[in-house]
Amino acid sequence: MDLSFSAEDIAFREEVRAYLAENLPTHISDAVRAGDELTKEVMEEWHAILNANGWLATTWPTEFGGPGWTPVQRHIFEEECCRAYAPRIVPFGLSMLGPVLQAFGSKEQQDHYLPRILDGTDWWCQGYSEPGAGSDLASLKTRAVREGDEWVINGQKTWTTLGQHADWIFCLCRTDPDAKQQSGISFILVDMQTPGIEVRPIKLIEGGHEVNEVFFTDVRVPYGNLVGEENKGWTIAKYLLTHERTGIAGVGFSMQSLEEVKALARKVQRGGRPLIEDPLFASRVAQAEIDLEAMKITNLRMLFKAQQQGAPGPETSILKIKGTVINQELKDLARRALGPAAAPFPGYVTDGNLMFGPADSANNAARYFNNRKTSIFGGSNEIQRNILTKTMLEL
Repeated sequence: MDLSFSAEDIAFREEVRAYLAENLPTHISDAVRAGDELTKEVMEEWHAILNANGWLATTWPTEFGGPGWTPVQRHIFEEECCRAYAPRIVPFGLSMLGPVLQAFGSKEQQDHYLPRILDGTDWWCQGYSEPGAGSDLASLKTRAVREGDEWVINGQKTWTTLGQHADWIFCLCRTDPDAKQQSGISFILVDMQTPGIEVRPIKLIEGGHEVNEVFFTDVRVPYGNLVGEENKGWTIAKYLLTHERTGIAGVGFSMQSLEEVKALARKVQRGGRPLIEDPLFASRVAQAEIDLEAMKITNLRMLFKAQQQGAPGPETSILKIKGTVINQELKDLARRALGPAAAPFPGYVTDGNLMFGPADSANNAARYFNNRKTSIFGGSNEIQRNILTKTMLEL
């Protein structure tokens, strides 16, 4: 397979680069560069800018309002957004639920929800993980019982990212408690304003608030909010997770982090010379760059396959594993380069005669600790290795 960039791809890259230079607000790129926690308003502002140009739902076909890009174009777009310090597009409605509705939703669901995802009317979150049902997701206990034309939902979801902002949540619920684990689950859409829903924040180790617990107590939902067939939600869940794990690879963001590490290592002095000249440190940077280049090619190969087959396959677990390992390695290298200055101090910090500004201190302990989660969410890396063993090696 020829994965080289064509003249059309190169022209597309220039188009994206020019668009970002003209349309990405400085206050947004500065906040991303500094590692600030972005507000909902900032994320919505960026989504609206992209949507005005038809570039928000990068994976959607044109018939549903997407740009209809090829896998290479999506890869280029992500690279250029990261290079320009644009925010990551919030994935829950656009990259997760959107493809699910297009593949499994009714015409009425597609016509109602997809435009509202694009224009920002509805902000979605994901109701998958539960206490005791994280990587072993099929053991979930949240129940949905049908009563007439309604579902009555009781249970708890956890690690619900950005749930404090969400208007809606897509949930996996057990609808047949007597069936085997994977066979008795349904995929249901729930309005977060429905009586009986409580959202409690979870404070992360670095002090941020991006995840939550969500409790359901006799929450009544219209039966028509079921996506696909009753008790067939596990098929939808797996389909969604393959899209999520492809995105978790974060190739563009790791490329951004690699350049930051190199810049820091050229600035920091150790033993009277730049850290980048230290053999041990330089070898770790080189290995990370080699791994990243290999993952870029693997990511493109899988995107091509997804385009041909309609969805990524179980091999996306490779991207999830390698992507998060590389990401964590780069954050660790940045932390080591900064040394004592990596502590999560606000504003400017000094190390001898060397001053680090906000762009440098974005690679601090808070960012390092926050990224420890990446090898756990979306299915822990240990679970991903099991998936690869069972589905690809047939062991």
